[in-house]
Parts: sequence; C-alpha cells; structure tokens
Amino acid sequence: MLQNREGQKVPTVTFRTRQDGNWVDITTDQLFNGKTVVVFSLPGAFTPTCSSTHVPGYDQYASTFAQCGVDDIVCLSVNDAFVMAEWAKDQGADNVSFIPDGNGEFTEGMGLLVDKSDLGFGKRSWRYSMLVKDGTIEKMFIEPEEPGDPFKVSDADTMLNYINPSATKPSRVFMFAKEGCPFCAKAKGMLDDRNISYEAIYVGKDVSLNALKAATAAVTVPQVFIDGKLIGGSEELAAHFGVA
Repeated sequence: MLQNREGQKVPTVTFRTRQDGNWVDITTDQLFNGKTVVVFSLPGAFTPTCSSTHVPGYDQYASTFAQCGVDDIVCLSVNDAFVMAEWAKDQGADNVSFIPDGNGEFTEGMGLLVDKSDLGFGKRSWRYSMLVKDGTIEKMFIEPEEPGDPFKVSDADTMLNYINPSATKPSRVFMFAKEGCPFCAKAKGMLDDRNISYEAIYVGKDVSLNALKAATAAVTVPQVFIDGKLIGGSEELAAHFGVA
C-alpha cells in the first residue's frame, strides 16, 4: 500500500547534484524551509510520459503557480545527477528544478520507492505530486496502484485546481516556423509582448514541408495553434489578439 504522508515533514536528505560541471549538495532544508514548493516525482528521466507531458505541464503553468504563492517547482526522480542534469538541458524547462534522488533515499523515506525490475529499471519512484509548505506536506496526489505507469492525478492541472480552482491557466501555443522568417518573428513578438510561452517547430530543420501541409493544409509559415485550434499566420494571429 502506497503511503500518503499529508501532515508529515518531508524526509531529511542531502541530494548530490551537478551544476555547471561541479558537484553541489542540496539539502531538503534548502529546498523546503520557509517556502511553498510543488514537487512532482516520476519513474525516470527521458521516459515518454515524463518528457512529453509531466514536465512540460508544470513548466508551462509556472507563472500561474507563482501567482498562487508557489515559490519553486521541483521535479524529482531516482536517477543519478548526470542523467538529471542532461535531462534538464534536453527539456529546456527553466521554471523547474530537476533534483536527482540517486540513491532513492528521499523516495524511500516517502514510502514510494517501488520495484520496476521487470522493466530493467531497478528501484524507482512511483509517480506522485505534492504541495509542501515550510517542509510539511499539505497535499499529495498519488497515482493509483495499477499496472504500468498510470498518469491520472499528479499532473499540473490537478495540482493547480487544488491550490486555486479559479486560477486562469495559460494557453498552450505551438507554431510551425522557419529560421529567418520575418513573419515568424512578428508572430513571436506578439506572443512575447503578451508573456505567452510557446513551442516552435522549424520546417526544414525539425519537420518537413509535407508535415506542415498535413497538419495545417498550408505551405506558408508561421502557422500558429492556440489550445489545439489552428489560428493561422501572423495576420490571423494579429486579428485573434485584436491588433490593427
């Protein structure tokens, strides 16, 4: 039975991390004392759900969490410091602190260290999230004990709904672009002016022209999507924002 530790203090652990090529020890006191911290823990760096959904969700909502009084967002995994450092670079999630629980001490102290030897992973963390205030766990969302790797309750939306159900969530914005394209630069400028984060995929570099045509039926860039809806190019984006 997985443990819910709401109302208890987090385990006392020193994490061995890598920062700018150097070893840096970070204690749980440094992470949590006097702060409100959102933690989400997952089975492994570079794994599909963790990389495509779990981390990006928290990174995208970081400004909203901050407006709701959250000081830091921590991603924790039972991986070594080198793996976590490289994963942090790969994810580009600048609003999330990647903490390696290399020996599984913190996760074991949480009662959430599980055996994934059938996958060749050894001991790993069960997927969960929690809200920690001044070192005390206020709320935990632990994924159900089901086969595989369930991802139903530890997501950013669930945590944000707990902290502030009326919070306005940021839009999810994605665009096809080309390097050196002035219209793409215009679209990016409009998004930047409104502090809207976005993901850009570059035609000819990341994807082919055929992929652009298949996704949008267009051959010009930019092509901007907001919350899954195709807005179009820079002129259409300006009209969407009411820019003359």
